[in-house]
Amino acid sequence: MTSRLLMPFRSAAPGPVPAEDAPGSTRPTAILDLEHPLTVAFADRVRRAARGAVTDRERLRTAHGIIVSAVRPVYSVDDLRRVSRTLRLGRGSCSQRMAVLEAVARSLGVPTRVRGLLVDGAFWYPRFPGLRPLVPEDVLLAWPEFLLDGAWVPVADLFAGHGTRGSGTDGPGADGGAPAGGGGFTNSGPETLFEAVARTAVDWDAPPACAGSAPCDLSARLRADLGRFASRDELFARHGQTLCLAARTLAEPVLGRWSAGAGAEAKGGESRAAA
Repeated sequence: MTSRLLMPFRSAAPGPVPAEDAPGSTRPTAILDLEHPLTVAFADRVRRAARGAVTDRERLRTAHGIIVSAVRPVYSVDDLRRVSRTLRLGRGSCSQRMAVLEAVARSLGVPTRVRGLLVDGAFWYPRFPGLRPLVPEDVLLAWPEFLLDGAWVPVADLFAGHGTRGSGTDGPGADGGAPAGGGGFTNSGPETLFEAVARTAVDWDAPPACAGSAPCDLSARLRADLGRFASRDELFARHGQTLCLAARTLAEPVLGRWSAGAGAEAKGGESRAAA
């Protein structure tokens, strides 16, 4: 029971999927405003925290942990928000916090790009149990990739093989990352995709990457692969945001302050009370 009423009208077909080898960049963009004092200061904070790191992957893991602790997860719907504003507010959506991670990566000299994913809106039902008719039919997700050791690494693979993922025994890592735990990402409760990548595998293409492991396989939720773009700015310029301007204007003052998981937790509390 998803809706198209709040989504932008797309007058043109998406066209051919951009090339797999779409170039990334370390340059600033309107969203990734690397030269803003707040962004510069945050990147410097990561550099200090990751002083003992040997690889760029380790530095990005450290950055991820700091973002988890410094930027509160909310349901903001403005995908074009500048990184500096997200840092100033101290809160942001999953997409906005991924943009912060991209900005840090570029500040550290690591090229980034994004993969455009159209994800089934029903995937977000657990977060909005009483508002299903208003959930968009599909959600446009900018999925970051980082150029590490000559290969493009999706954000979900930054923690691949890391000791804090999937052991079910570790607490928060020394870099502030999310605690490990069993099970796949359920898109419910306070954990968002941004936190989940540090704890469990997240794969939009399984199989074969997940080797048949259901907990990490989100391929059934993927409606369309829009390809790779040199920046999230280019992705949203071409395909628009998930919600139309009027819907974003009305929703942002509320959803931009609504903590992730609050709706589902409230609904669960009502159910338990009724029982």
